Amino acid sequence: MLPYATLGEAEAALGRSLTTAEALWFRYSAQIPDYLLYYHNILFLFIIFSLAPLPIALIELGLPAAVSPYKLQPKVRHPPGSFWRCYKDVMRVFIFVVGPLQLVSYPTIKFVGIRTGLPLPSLWEVAAQLAVYFLVEDYGNYWIHRLMHCKWGYEKIHHVHHEFTAPIAFAAPYAHWAEVLVLGIPSFAGPAIAPGHMITFWLWIAIRQLEAIETHSGFDFPFTPTRFIPFYGGAEYHDYHHYVGGQSQSNFASVFTYCDYIYGTDKGYRYHKAHLTKLKEQSSDQNGEINGFKYNQKSE
Repeated sequence: MLPYATLGEAEAALGRSLTTAEALWFRYSAQIPDYLLYYHNILFLFIIFSLAPLPIALIELGLPAAVSPYKLQPKVRHPPGSFWRCYKDVMRVFIFVVGPLQLVSYPTIKFVGIRTGLPLPSLWEVAAQLAVYFLVEDYGNYWIHRLMHCKWGYEKIHHVHHEFTAPIAFAAPYAHWAEVLVLGIPSFAGPAIAPGHMITFWLWIAIRQLEAIETHSGFDFPFTPTRFIPFYGGAEYHDYHHYVGGQSQSNFASVFTYCDYIYGTDKGYRYHKAHLTKLKEQSSDQNGEINGFKYNQKSE
């Protein structure tokens, strides 16, 4: 809740006029307690989990021939029931794990210094903090994911996420409840290291989930803007990890590829692509489909 009763008081405290964005934020948040602002995350996550994967799912179910050239595992066709079952399981974990975790974590948000007041951060500040959050989360997620592929971690926890050997967008948050809790640690580590405004925190949660949905979409569309992000893995990169399955020791990174390159856990993927390239050159199959996995000529 902002400590100003009017716009005039806020401008007097800042010593300047409010920007349009700050005026909108004042009108919306001035009388809302900070903990209720933080709990907006629950609503945002519900909307993202429910709506963001829906267009891809409807296209895949309704127009399979139209999107087949972009499907990474074109021989796999998930029935409609799989999408519904996946969504129900995701919502079950959301209601009983993610939601309660959000409700009890507000004191930690206040402790690390995430603020709700004025002034709002500049676009440069938001971009810099989001970059830190992505890098910190990506590094922590890499090691947690790699540990999850040890015998105990996979058999007891991580095998749930790998039930979809050909991922679908709804399966991005599909995982054992314990994995959801553990992966929340690197997701929160960035905001704890470089705390910013609540709006930045909202953006971080939303963008990270949208990125995960794209990565698990099962499609490598040529028009996705993420192709222009340096070292970004994307759907093709992560799809290979699911394609190999539980024995996979490759492509552990959640967003970027640098950890896999540094620690040598992308060798299987690079060998796979080189092998497919060689077979494609020798094959008359112009679709580039070999053993059920579609090879794409996306540059490394």
